[in-house]
Amino acid sequence: MVSAICTDGLTRTFGMLTAVDGVSLDVEEGEVFGVLGPNAAGKTTLIRLINGVLTPTRGKASVYGKDAAREGTAVRAMTGVLTESPSHYERLTGRQNLTFYARLYGLPEPDVAGSVAGRLTLFGLEARADDLVGGYSKGMKQRLALARALIHDPKVLFLDEPTAGLDPEASRQVNDMIRGLAESGGRTVFLCTHNLHEAQSLCDRVAMLNQGRILATGSIRELSEQLWQATPVEIEFLTPPPEAVLTHLSAMQGVTLIDRGDVSLTLRVSQKEVVPAVVASAVANSGRVLRVSPREYSLEEIYFAIQRGREAAE
Repeated sequence: MVSAICTDGLTRTFGMLTAVDGVSLDVEEGEVFGVLGPNAAGKTTLIRLINGVLTPTRGKASVYGKDAAREGTAVRAMTGVLTESPSHYERLTGRQNLTFYARLYGLPEPDVAGSVAGRLTLFGLEARADDLVGGYSKGMKQRLALARALIHDPKVLFLDEPTAGLDPEASRQVNDMIRGLAESGGRTVFLCTHNLHEAQSLCDRVAMLNQGRILATGSIRELSEQLWQATPVEIEFLTPPPEAVLTHLSAMQGVTLIDRGDVSLTLRVSQKEVVPAVVASAVANSGRVLRVSPREYSLEEIYFAIQRGREAAE
């Protein structure tokens, strides 16, 4: 796989404050990579360092092999950035805003009008393209900011809290657009957020950042396996299972009951190879098994487990 973004020991201090502390990441081309963390974790500073807007105190960052500190202009030509609180020229129309930025990014003049029209259509703004941006809703302004970040067709898109302050419907629209961008054209998306549900639905892999340090990196499955050797398994029954099922399963080695519903049991098994024996025991004790499925840990469960581990180590 091609490496789109690479950081090695990336560090940035401001006086006595270390905002980014020894961050090493390798983001593959075409993936949606999430950086998760609370406010003031260092997410925005990390974006600025990778884009060459800030110079690192130590370490380095590169985008498609170009050093962000030494070749910042070349890096920014390949990247688009949506900041947490994007601003627009509100006395200009949406079309005028995008036209201004298209020229600023150096698009050839014959291509400007077509690129602007394409972005307005892509983000559902064509009907209001010639209205002043000051009259746009917050969701429309966020879509315009996304269109602006993509006006020069960048290879890498950086999104800093893209749904901050949006209502649920506007958030859904923006997330649908992000998902569409990631699925078409092999564009790399670098998403910084503290919204765990959003990250779980969008990201291929995540890194968890706190106080400028990376606590863990991987896919949800990889992080689950790092944290828990045992696998949660849910057994669904056609009818409420007899008590004998519960008694015999609880007595099995490597099996722990963690939840009981009206017609379901959630168990933690030490090894996946135990699952057939679990099902056989349930059936042997008159359980009418309908479905057996492993239960994935949620990103929220993983995130807080990692945070608890960090706090316990301090």
